[in-house]
Amino acid sequence: MKNNHAVDAADYLDICIASQQLTVYAGGHPVQCYPVSTAKNGSGELMGSECTPTGWHKIRAKIGAGQPLNAVFVGRRATGEIYSAELGRQNPQRDWILTRILWLGGLEPGKNRYGKVDTTWRYIYIHGCPDQLMNGRPESHGCVRMKNADVLDLFNRIEAGGKVYIHE
Repeated sequence: MKNNHAVDAADYLDICIASQQLTVYAGGHPVQCYPVSTAKNGSGELMGSECTPTGWHKIRAKIGAGQPLNAVFVGRRATGEIYSAELGRQNPQRDWILTRILWLGGLEPGKNRYGKVDTTWRYIYIHGCPDQLMNGRPESHGCVRMKNADVLDLFNRIEAGGKVYIHE
């Protein structure tokens, strides 16, 4: 008998840019959905475009295990700060990366892997952001943003190497 606890491994993640939704699939069935925010510039793979790359990816690395909710990351390292509204007001131009990071790597040579379209070297992540930025609209700089409790739940559902499909 199969159970669907949060620690069950996902078969893959499906990220739909049109609906701004991430769906976890296990055993070929959707088991969890989360709202996301993808790039305000739309989809695209080119370095410097600030677009969300499409196609098949893998979770290259899981970063932040053991960090508290709302932990702040810069350069994939925890800063020791915990995001608050006050910290946000003090740093209005920061692109907040919070709680956990799932660093993506493209799997399709010439589309999202190698050269000027390489998702890994574009530093594209699934990550937490200030929850108030999650309003159902694409507003990121290319990454896939999530509410902090949601990215923590997702982090516990997927393994490094897990597959991710991003599409319109």
